[in-house]
Amino acid sequence: MSEPPRARIATASLAGCFGCHMAILDMDERLIELTKLVEIDRSPLTDIKSFTRRADIGIIEGGCCNEENVHVLRDFRRNCDVLIALGQCAIMGGLPAMRNAIMHSDEPLRECLEEAFISGRNIRNTTHNIPNDPALPLLLDEVYACSEVVEIDYQIPGCAPSGDIIFDTLSRLLTGRFRGFGRDMIKFD
Repeated sequence: MSEPPRARIATASLAGCFGCHMAILDMDERLIELTKLVEIDRSPLTDIKSFTRRADIGIIEGGCCNEENVHVLRDFRRNCDVLIALGQCAIMGGLPAMRNAIMHSDEPLRECLEEAFISGRNIRNTTHNIPNDPALPLLLDEVYACSEVVEIDYQIPGCAPSGDIIFDTLSRLLTGRFRGFGRDMIKFD
């Protein structure tokens, strides 16, 4: 008797710290249990850089701060049946979105880049140039939450969410039992 097909999961990290992917690894030995139910496709965890076929679940951590982030996020929306925003950066922009509040001039992005690369405290940039190479993705005017760019099906809050919450959510999604989070699951230490 053949095994039923495993669900395909894909993950990506956009503008964030990669802490949510570390939280995925915090499932520890439950990862072995999870791999009985899923096959991981495009993901920094597998080093597969593009979709090999459509995924059942896509998991995105991080917000959108540059054109490459937007491209990756739209590619995930096109190639995943269910798309999950994992963590505060994906849900609200997180720490990278702090630049949204400090950019207040007529040329806010330029001001932010000058502060970061030329005039900031402890900067030693003898050329006084802002990096500008065609290989670098263009920065957006602001950092955007994933839901501001594409439709997101579920959000798993936290910075970073615990491995317990991620495992529980994925397990219940895969078995059709996910109905949202109980109050006991949403807490901050």
